[in-house]
Amino acid sequence: MAFVVDASLAAAWFLPDEASAASTALARRAANQPCRVPSLFLHEMRNLLLLALRRGRLAEDVLFDLVDKLGQMSWRDCGPGDGAQIARLAIRHGLTAYDAAYLALALTERLPLATLDKKLAAAARAENVALLGPLAAP
Repeated sequence: MAFVVDASLAAAWFLPDEASAASTALARRAANQPCRVPSLFLHEMRNLLLLALRRGRLAEDVLFDLVDKLGQMSWRDCGPGDGAQIARLAIRHGLTAYDAAYLALALTERLPLATLDKKLAAAARAENVALLGPLAAP
């Protein structure tokens, strides 16, 4: 079954020090069916990798290898989402528009959400969106 993945969880697929058994299991699952993501996802992932470089967590050559790998993975870009829905969710749950975009996509597609963001996970629970990964249990 497909799922929506946010950058907080997908980062664990690219940064070894963030990997866990749960994130690895989801990476295997994603290999069989492209994850659904909002349009901002690739930019958010590139930014996470750049921050890891700046903080000394990655070497520059590794960064470029990971950016290539990121581009080769099959993500299903579901567009920018409904702006009004995203704004309503952001206001209701105190989320950033970025995080609300993942929640809106999960709601629209009626799919579970994989995240490591505790605030986003709480909002997903409040909206009756199933969670995947380490935060799946309440």
